Amino acid sequence: MRLQRLMEELERGPAAHGYTEDQRWTLARVADLIASLFHLHYTPRGVSYLLHRLGWSPQVPIHRATERDEEVITSWVAEQWPAIKGQRSTWAPGCAGKTRPDRP
Repeated sequence: MRLQRLMEELERGPAAHGYTEDQRWTLARVADLIASLFHLHYTPRGVSYLLHRLGWSPQVPIHRATERDEEVITSWVAEQWPAIKGQRSTWAPGCAGKTRPDRP
């Protein structure tokens, strides 16, 4: 019954429990949630074991800036990046070809 309640609260998300600035569940936050719901104190390692047992896995979400503009990025990659990157030379050490004169 407690595990089911914990799962329901975790699925509501961190924002529902006051973590609006960074909406990720951390081990410390889950430990605080367990303490507030059930008056039990878990260590971060204990929370990790519990979450693993419930089928939750550690994941790092992709953070993107809210100001990110995909259109600007796409046009920069198409127009500016080739100029910065420059032309690739066709000759490099170790190329196939003669490196010393023919021997008699």
